[in-house]
Amino acid sequence: MSQFDEKVKIYKQQIADLKLNISDHLITAVAKGLGPSIYRGDASLVSSSDPEELKRVKERFLIGKLGLADGPKLDAAIAETVNAMGSGNRTKHRAVFYALLVQKLGKEGYYKN
Repeated sequence: MSQFDEKVKIYKQQIADLKLNISDHLITAVAKGLGPSIYRGDASLVSSSDPEELKRVKERFLIGKLGLADGPKLDAAIAETVNAMGSGNRTKHRAVFYALLVQKLGKEGYYKN
């Protein structure tokens, strides 16, 4: 099993544990899109207790990568994602966090290729 496949397996387990409804295709595509960052300790996780981290998620991923317009809808989606993954959960895998955001904001089409 490749390193990538091992990571995806971890993400799928977290999705199952949290009872999230994220397709295998979406989590795999999001993980591929994150590139080497999924292998780097802190970079592979989202710290939801750090406002600067959540700001980066919004600016770099939601606005920068997905091309969404800034506004309260993005902040609400981030808050809902933190809640869905558990605010006390210290291992919020970035790939799972981003995939959940993609679903909440209806941007699955970005990952159709």
